[in-house]
Amino acid sequence: MGFDIPLWRGISLFRAAALVYSLLLLVQHHEHLTRPWLGWTVLVAMAAWTVVASSAYARPELRTGRLLLADLAVAFACLFATALAATPFYLTQAPPLSGYWFAGAALAAGVVWGRRGAGAVAVLYGVADITLRVVMGAPITPATARGVVLLLLAGLAVGYMARVAGQAEERFARAVALEARLREREQLARSIHDSVLQVLTLVSRRGAEAGGEAAELGRLAGEQEVRLRAMITDGLTDLTGAPSGPGAARSAAAPGPADAGAGGDPEVDLRDPLRRLESVRVSVSAPATPVPLPGAVAAELLAAVEAALANVGLHCPPGTRAWILVEDEGDAVTVTVRDEGPGIPEGRLEEAGREGRLGIAQSVRGRLRDLGGTVEVFSAPGQGTEVEMRLPR
Repeated sequence: MGFDIPLWRGISLFRAAALVYSLLLLVQHHEHLTRPWLGWTVLVAMAAWTVVASSAYARPELRTGRLLLADLAVAFACLFATALAATPFYLTQAPPLSGYWFAGAALAAGVVWGRRGAGAVAVLYGVADITLRVVMGAPITPATARGVVLLLLAGLAVGYMARVAGQAEERFARAVALEARLREREQLARSIHDSVLQVLTLVSRRGAEAGGEAAELGRLAGEQEVRLRAMITDGLTDLTGAPSGPGAARSAAAPGPADAGAGGDPEVDLRDPLRRLESVRVSVSAPATPVPLPGAVAAELLAAVEAALANVGLHCPPGTRAWILVEDEGDAVTVTVRDEGPGIPEGRLEEAGREGRLGIAQSVRGRLRDLGGTVEVFSAPGQGTEVEMRLPR
């Protein structure tokens, strides 16, 4: 839906209300009609065009200058039909037959042609009204000028709102496109972190521990790791103006759990892929009953758990134990990864994000954010680390 939809709905409502008011005026001043049948015919034509115009303007592909010209032609025709249907005295008691209803076409001109178009139509209405009164021999009163001024102000206001709505829609489209590009970059960053960066980090660490020629290999791997992290961070910064972090808001374009499960995505029991992570140092505790999730959602949640475990392997001493706890709360699923490592110093996660280390920021928080979930990290030096991932159903 375009941002101008409310304007078109308002104009359609105005046409209907103005038509009812025109009916009341026609009934009230019926005795001043020279050809009552013609007056009722004009009213029926106005009613029919109200339905046609409202339906046509509701379709964006039909909102063209051609439709607007037809709209104005009907409005002016009904206006000049007053000369054949009413006496000159009628114009001293009420506006022309389509006087108030005419404003619907003027407002439409404000949306289609902008403020200048609305102003031109208001002036043409004033010229037509004066011409009608001259032809019929009816007096030109101050009410004639007031009607033109009111029509002009209304048209200018609607034209301005249409312009603002158009600008807002363009900015929204650019924001959605930027968000889509950012999501693609984040997914690429996660993929690189979960594969290439993890390997480079491991080579750098093991090379330094081995010494000799392996140390030189480790040093080169470390340099490449730093460069690659910088490239990823700079790419995200170019899109957002600041590195994407754990506090980033979930976009309307980001899929939630219901979206990920749409399109025939079969459900899987989350316990099965998580149990495959069990090893000598990793234990998995899960409910006795299945924990069903859409396949795509389960895959992303599994990747986040693997990234949390990878951090344990990289930043904790060899052989550090880790535990995975799965909780099915009905309306949400919570997976907690806890280790008995040295813990994370205060401020280290924020510093790692600035350095381009994306383990928690993107591979964990980013995945859960895109799924509509949240991540809480509890850690203190010497007390291990607990990463709690909660995903609403």
